Amino acid sequence: MSETLVEAQGLAKRFGDFVALQPLDVKVKSGEFFGVFGPNGAGKSTFIRLLTGQLSPTEGEAKILGIDVGDKPRLVKANIGIVPESESPPSYLTAAEFLEFVARLRRVDNLSEKVAYWLDWFGMTDKRTTLCKDLSKGQRQKVMLASAFIHEPRLLFLDEPFVNLDPIYQRKCRELLLEHVGNGGTIFLCSHILEIAERLCTRVAVIDHGRVLAAGRLSDLRDTNEETLEDIFIRLVGRSIEDIEAESDGLTEEE
Repeated sequence: MSETLVEAQGLAKRFGDFVALQPLDVKVKSGEFFGVFGPNGAGKSTFIRLLTGQLSPTEGEAKILGIDVGDKPRLVKANIGIVPESESPPSYLTAAEFLEFVARLRRVDNLSEKVAYWLDWFGMTDKRTTLCKDLSKGQRQKVMLASAFIHEPRLLFLDEPFVNLDPIYQRKCRELLLEHVGNGGTIFLCSHILEIAERLCTRVAVIDHGRVLAAGRLSDLRDTNEETLEDIFIRLVGRSIEDIEAESDGLTEEE
């Protein structure tokens, strides 16, 4: 029987008067490839930061690998892999030094071999002594991905992991992620690249303006058999925008 690795109940976040994420519930079981999709500013990154202990919720609670994120955020972070959105490795370390630093924190066995393996896997052996500030955006993204994979976690949280990767490494990473899930691993992905997501995810949630518009398997979300994830996304988000505009008009009239 599959184990629940990600569970949130009534999870919500506000910044002052701004509602970044309205209360939501989610469960992700072992062996799933779960994707969260929405336009820029929809609340995807806030969602993943709440689940990984990078932010504290305004309401609700979350458990990751059975661990209460609010009580033990460090323990959660120690047992998962994370690739945050738009985050780069420290500029003052070389690519190899950063991966060695992460591997030591993660208490990885055969540290030197693992660092060498991932640098080679990402085609960066010749960049091992290059300072991260001198790497291209794509190379920095590869280092961040390597740092998430290096300790072979059961559960990966990936926020826009394919940004800045060229088509060759997008494909390689897709294959790696599918292999991870095929071997019993679990992935929680946030992205707006719908074509890639459609090839990968077993279940998806579409969010906009901090609200979950729909969730389930693609087959459950389709109005017709021909609908792609892009079609579903445009239909749901378009409807969401119309609802918000109608609500705004109603408030203006009441005033």
